[in-house]
Amino acid sequence: MLFFSALGVSLPTFAWVALGMVLKRLGILSDALVAKISLLAFNFGLPVMLFAGAAQVDYSQLANASHLLAGLLATTFVVIGSWIYCHARGYPRHMQGVFVQAAFRSNLAIMGLAMCVAAYGDRGTALAALPVAIMTAYYNVLAVWVLNTTLGGKTSAVFLLLGVARNPLLIGIAGGIALSLSGLQVPLFIAPMGSTLTFLFLPLTLVCIGAAMQLSSLRTIGLVTWEATAWRLLVAPALGVAVALSLGVEGAPLGVLFLLIASPVAASSFVMVVAARGDGVLAANIVVLTTLFSVVSVTLGFFSLSILGLVGELV
Repeated sequence: MLFFSALGVSLPTFAWVALGMVLKRLGILSDALVAKISLLAFNFGLPVMLFAGAAQVDYSQLANASHLLAGLLATTFVVIGSWIYCHARGYPRHMQGVFVQAAFRSNLAIMGLAMCVAAYGDRGTALAALPVAIMTAYYNVLAVWVLNTTLGGKTSAVFLLLGVARNPLLIGIAGGIALSLSGLQVPLFIAPMGSTLTFLFLPLTLVCIGAAMQLSSLRTIGLVTWEATAWRLLVAPALGVAVALSLGVEGAPLGVLFLLIASPVAASSFVMVVAARGDGVLAANIVVLTTLFSVVSVTLGFFSLSILGLVGELV
């Protein structure tokens, strides 16, 4: 029974991704249509959805959000550990940034959030809102720094801030936080608007992720791709759970943190690598491979935590 509960958390999310792959193969979804839907979701749907979620968070409870602290610490440890691992393995500098970004950067704002909703319903959205807001910003800062450091770009604080400030997702989150902290009453339509956008844009975005996947690229994968996949799907979630448990996090907050951190590599990591003139093929392969195998790793990981009674009651 616990296994099927865990499968019910991960399977719906990955079913949308699989549907996107099928629709693309059948010719129903074209590259142009996928690009337009993705652009609409990235620039409007997801930012407004995250704005609605961030606006409803009680930031006076920030000091009690141990699962957020655990996520930030675990991410930092993964960055340090994966960088040391790359040096130990002797990987060229241009590969190190791609590897490290893949190791720490989960698709928490889309796939992670979708699984939290599947597992805990509205409570999952509430528990995930703050980590998604803060960790998305942290991910972007780290990604710009890691890629620019390893690929020889500028690393000034101004350059980092400009890269982060232009991200529509972060603009939406920042607007929601500002509204919440302003003391103004949050409009009554915010909650239903967020629910509607979650219902509409999360599945659409997941379908686009599947449609954009190029399975043919997997013919060229090497050992480094498998190792980066292992870091993303096994090492990072394990570190996250270990840090969370050491901070006393358990129940639904632990389950939410695991689902956020255990998600596959965010597709935006590929975009950032290409923009930085890095190894786009390696980045794309890691995105595809982690997406394919995460349905297994997330299900088994969440099932294991459920057996131990660590993730609380599911919907």
